[in-house]
Amino acid sequence: MQLDLAAHVPAGETRETVQQLLVQAGKAGMFGEALPRPLGSAAWSEFAHSLGWKFSLMTEEFAAVDGGLMLLLCAHYLGLMPVMLASNAKPIMRAVLPAMRACRAGDPQLFAYAITEPAGGSDVEDGHGAQSYNPGVVARRVTGGWSLSGRKCFISGGDIAEYVVVFAALAGEGLDSWTGFLVRRGSPGFRAVRTELKMGMRASSAAELEFDQVFVADSDLIGRPREGWTLNRATLNLSRFPVAAMGIGLARGACQTALEFCQHTSIGGRRLLDYQEIQLQIADMVAAVRSMRAALWQMARHNRRPRQLEASLCKFHFTDRAQQVCEQALELVSNEQGQAAYWIEKALRDVRLTRIFEGTNQINRLALIEDWQPRLLRSRDGADTCGV
Repeated sequence: MQLDLAAHVPAGETRETVQQLLVQAGKAGMFGEALPRPLGSAAWSEFAHSLGWKFSLMTEEFAAVDGGLMLLLCAHYLGLMPVMLASNAKPIMRAVLPAMRACRAGDPQLFAYAITEPAGGSDVEDGHGAQSYNPGVVARRVTGGWSLSGRKCFISGGDIAEYVVVFAALAGEGLDSWTGFLVRRGSPGFRAVRTELKMGMRASSAAELEFDQVFVADSDLIGRPREGWTLNRATLNLSRFPVAAMGIGLARGACQTALEFCQHTSIGGRRLLDYQEIQLQIADMVAAVRSMRAALWQMARHNRRPRQLEASLCKFHFTDRAQQVCEQALELVSNEQGQAAYWIEKALRDVRLTRIFEGTNQINRLALIEDWQPRLLRSRDGADTCGV
């Protein structure tokens, strides 16, 4: 609550409480969960299931407490994922492993993920929109590497991250030439221009980044040239499961807060929870949270190569439903001016962002159909139309 109400700070600055949290999280191994010990902090047994499920568990638990701090801690993994998925040995050795050691030593070195551009948000996350999009960040070949120019926006943690994975089109080509580049904080020509004054998840920054002929060595390519679009899609298909879990966690927290409020608040000499109309609303909220979690676990748990269909379905359906749960919870405490009402109102502001990043929910609906379309076109008898 303190960070949600705090005044906006300039790009690149962090409040002391935020810095302390990042230091503590790094020492506890919270930023190394994508790698097994001794490279990271995860136990080998955790890799018996998919990373999408593992990070869904983590994000739900954090989001159930606070959306902004959850994003502050978890956006790091979105930036780390393309580096791990590309399996380039050089960036892993030069950046990932030293960053993990620094985090454990109390120097949090985080990663960020930069795809969205001022002139293109959903276009860079949708196959149809990408066909006609004119890329804003362009990479030109120079001696020993590449020169990046342009801007990215709405980058979670982009102003405080030590490393930013930037997707740029090659000069004179379209979005199908997208290539991943690893840019380090402090590189000449790279700066965070500003951060957004957000409605929700305010503890985590959303930065606009400028690249003015930023040099990136060949050894800091993420994947090979022109593999960026495929790598971006793979990253989003993995990360949309945890985004769905963010919504579930926020809905769960709102539901729990409303339930406690109804247990301890009385009207007309009776607890709110004793009124049947209140019981009906609580039952709907509990059923929504539990059914969303069960469906997410079913689709994410063994999904080692996440398909766009399942990932997008979870993302748009569960975050839409999560916002409805938060609205129901707020209605139950609408006459209360205390902490319960503030927390649920905050959860409602926080949950709105889950319907926007990792592709808007409209784009994710189209992504489901895009992934499913070949089967639909081959089906002549209509038996495949429900996807069962």
